[in-house]
Amino acid sequence: MAKETKEIPEKRVVPTSAAQNPDDVINIKELFWTVAARWKLIVLAMLIGALLLGIYHALFVQPSYQADASIFITNNDSVITVSDLQISSELTEDYAKIIKSRTVLKQVIKEMDLDMDFKQLGKLVAVSNPEDSHIITITVTCGDMELCRNIANSLMNIGIDRIYQVIGSSEPTVIDYSEAEAVEEITPGLLNYMEKGALLGIALVCALICVRYLTDTTLKTEDDIRKYLRMPVLSIVPYFEEKKD
Repeated sequence: MAKETKEIPEKRVVPTSAAQNPDDVINIKELFWTVAARWKLIVLAMLIGALLLGIYHALFVQPSYQADASIFITNNDSVITVSDLQISSELTEDYAKIIKSRTVLKQVIKEMDLDMDFKQLGKLVAVSNPEDSHIITITVTCGDMELCRNIANSLMNIGIDRIYQVIGSSEPTVIDYSEAEAVEEITPGLLNYMEKGALLGIALVCALICVRYLTDTTLKTEDDIRKYLRMPVLSIVPYFEEKKD
């Protein structure tokens, strides 16, 4: 009788290169202490960053002001129906676009004799409809407080006339003209710039330390030899610094 033979399953040998090397994983704890050990350099970079942006603010940052005017879009009739309010709500966005149209901007430039074109003026102007209400707010931002206020008022007056010409309904009602007392300075303060400079300095130095840590392949200690080369340390040659007489 023939003897039955059992098949012995083949053993698969995983190549060493395919196995995950634990030494290739970044040691977060070691990286943290590497960064923390250079705290003096980080503090110095923080101070330099704050100083540089502080100087930049003092020499190059120009003051900026913001003025606003607002109008109310609705029917001027003594009796306002729900339909009137609904229609005015739907047309509010159209009114905002009319106010910032080329025709209106060019008329403002001509009226105030501004030394700019309609594209440059358009960058200074923002027309918004807060919280989907019937109110349109015209905001002007520039470096001259009086000019900022005058542009906002001129834009509102010419915009109201243009809305009446295009829509053909009753004119919007003025809520607030732009006044000198209401103009706000929106220039970021010196402290704000210094804080940003300090954070930028810290981030830059920490990034450089991390990059240097990740790209450094030199062996510095006995533990590095055992960890990366997997070889025993047979002897150590001490280093003595020669004293100068």
